[in-house]
This record gives sequence, C-alpha cells and structure tokens, in this order.
Amino acid sequence: MNSTNLPTLNTDRLILRPFTLADAPDVERLAGAWEVADTTLRIPHPYPKGGGAAWINTRLAAWADNKSLALAIAPHETSSAIIGAISLALDQQHSHGELGYWIGSDYWGQGFATEASRAIIAFAFTELGLHRVQAGHFTRNPSSGRVMQKLGMKFEGVMRAAYLRWGRFEDVALYAILADEWN
Repeated sequence: MNSTNLPTLNTDRLILRPFTLADAPDVERLAGAWEVADTTLRIPHPYPKGGGAAWINTRLAAWADNKSLALAIAPHETSSAIIGAISLALDQQHSHGELGYWIGSDYWGQGFATEASRAIIAFAFTELGLHRVQAGHFTRNPSSGRVMQKLGMKFEGVMRAAYLRWGRFEDVALYAILADEWN
C-alpha cells in the first residue's frame, strides 16, 4: 500500500499517520475488543482474521476518491504501535465531513480521542476547506459525546432508534461544528 498521498498530522502527544499493513493485527485486536466494537456502528466483533489488512488496503483508494480519510493514532514515543484510529468521511458536494474515531480500551480516559479529533478537524477546515464537520454517538456512550463537546461541537439533536446494532435499535446524538466556529 502506497501511503505517500495520505497526510500525517502531529499533535503534542500523537502522530496521526497512514495505516500500514503492519498495523493490521493491532486493528483486529484493539478495534475488535467487545468494549470498543460495542459502541460503534460498523466494527465487527469478533474482528475477522485478515479483516484488518483488508480494511487498511481500502484506505488509500478512499482518500484518492475523495470519500474518506482514515489515519492511525499512535503516540510519538512509539509511533509504530497504534492506539486507535480517526476518520473523516467526506461529502464534497455539501462541503462537510463526518468525524469518526475509536481508541483501544487500555487508552481510554487520557484525552487521546479529543486530541486526535482536534487535529483532524483543523485539517478539515484549513486544508480541505470544508464548511462543516459533524459526528454522532450512541446515546448510551456519553463519553464520546463529551469528546465532541470538548471540541466545541454543538449538540443538534437525537435520531431515535436510528440504527440496528447487535439486535437492538440505537438512539444517536448528533453534534456539529462549522468552519467559522472553529478556533
């Protein structure tokens, strides 16, 4: 996989970098953990063997097609070991992106999701010229909502029973921030 066209973003503690195939086992182990997969819409559990590599192999084409940007989240001191992922699904027609992220459960509560999200939102507004970044979370996962609030995103409402996940309908809280609201 040639990742030369994907950006690398740096924060105080993190490197948001293109995924490599060497990250595939960590994607399967971290994202596939029940406590992570349970709070997301699309991450499978158990994560299938080889599924990490298959997903990583789609990332460059998705970026090249202006559909999405997905980056590995890694600490500066161990940039080859990932702790999560961050993504921005792009809608060029309407000049917006949808933020998504997951962090391995061993790294929860340390501000990594907020720090990585802040960097990708800045990239969305300054480099991609987007007008709006939005995100949603299952209402039973208020920690994700706190991340969105810390980013300055505004609560826009709840979509009741919007998605069927693990045999139950999930309510989803929606947040967004506009370019002129970003600091």
